[in-house]
Amino acid sequence: MSMDMQLVELCRELIRRPSVSGEERAAAEFLRDTMEKLGYDQVEIDRYGSVLGRIHGKRPGPTVLMDGHIDTVPVEDPGAWRHDPFAAQIENGRIYGRGASDMKGSVASMVLAAARFAAGAGRDFAGTAAVSCSVHEECFEGISCRETADRVKPDFVIIGEATSTTLKIGQRGRAEVVVESKGVSCHSSNPDKGINAVYHMMALVEEIRKIVPPEHPMLGKGILELTDIHSWPYPGASVVPSLCRATFDRRTLAGETRESVLAPVWEAIARVKARLPELDARAYLARDSAPCWTGEAIEAVRFFPAWTLEEDHPLVQKALAGLRGAGIEAELSHFAFCTNGSSFCGERGIPTVGFGPSLESLAHVVDEYIEIAQLEDSCRGFQGILREVLR
Repeated sequence: MSMDMQLVELCRELIRRPSVSGEERAAAEFLRDTMEKLGYDQVEIDRYGSVLGRIHGKRPGPTVLMDGHIDTVPVEDPGAWRHDPFAAQIENGRIYGRGASDMKGSVASMVLAAARFAAGAGRDFAGTAAVSCSVHEECFEGISCRETADRVKPDFVIIGEATSTTLKIGQRGRAEVVVESKGVSCHSSNPDKGINAVYHMMALVEEIRKIVPPEHPMLGKGILELTDIHSWPYPGASVVPSLCRATFDRRTLAGETRESVLAPVWEAIARVKARLPELDARAYLARDSAPCWTGEAIEAVRFFPAWTLEEDHPLVQKALAGLRGAGIEAELSHFAFCTNGSSFCGERGIPTVGFGPSLESLAHVVDEYIEIAQLEDSCRGFQGILREVLR
């Protein structure tokens, strides 16, 4: 069977445009121009820099949004790559490059799939096929998509992250929990004159490690893992540290809230304070901001909720039927990582599934690649899902 050159070249052109989070302009403008050439009815770039295209059917019906992010993680060591990370080289049926799997291949598939579906149906379908090419997902899962949801008001969402062309019906969420201990600085030659914030943090970490996160029948175990510790002043230069801050990565489950995530940490702090009355500590969720390529700032509390969808939900059943119609027998599973679905389904309750090409394990790696066969399968699969949902 001959290679789908239109799809392959679209994927390669995206890879050739570096788009680290906050620097997606070249990829975004290229996608805007591509959608316009493909005959999308509406194409716009929002204030964060995400690209949104819509194709309307001749009959009223639901809006299906296919979402994929166009930002990538950086290439830390280009010399470690056997293939130029931005040359989009083809070798042994694979396209190599940063973002090939995460997730420019899927974005290319979705952009073409919507246009091909609409053209194949002669626009005689019920509803709207929309595609969002989102920015800043690697840093802020789902935050730029709040703007997308406000503009499109989708009835259903398909997250195009790598699934090896299985169908995902849930994901764990993510929270960054920060714990601070405050002490009193003094010269380290007279430590009794002060309070060492690091010693108090050591006691806090020991107690926090005893917390057992909940479990979920689909998503498995929640996770609470220490990821970094900093003390001030640094370097100490003969000064007892007056502040220590630790960050914990908390992988959350469906139904968990900001309050329920922080509550056991506060309880751990209280237990330590009962032993160490001089303890001065607090816990909170991290907040961060970053510039977008448009000049707008994106900002959020780092809490990205989990979500699930029941196997018998109409979207799940229609997606499975659409994939079967495209020759793909997809198994049901869930994402092991956090996605933009945190916004659409976790925050807003919009029915969401995940489907896309390539392996989850190929994200962020040296010599990242996507199998062309999976790229082609996903494009057919996206069209199949649209046919079923927009009948």
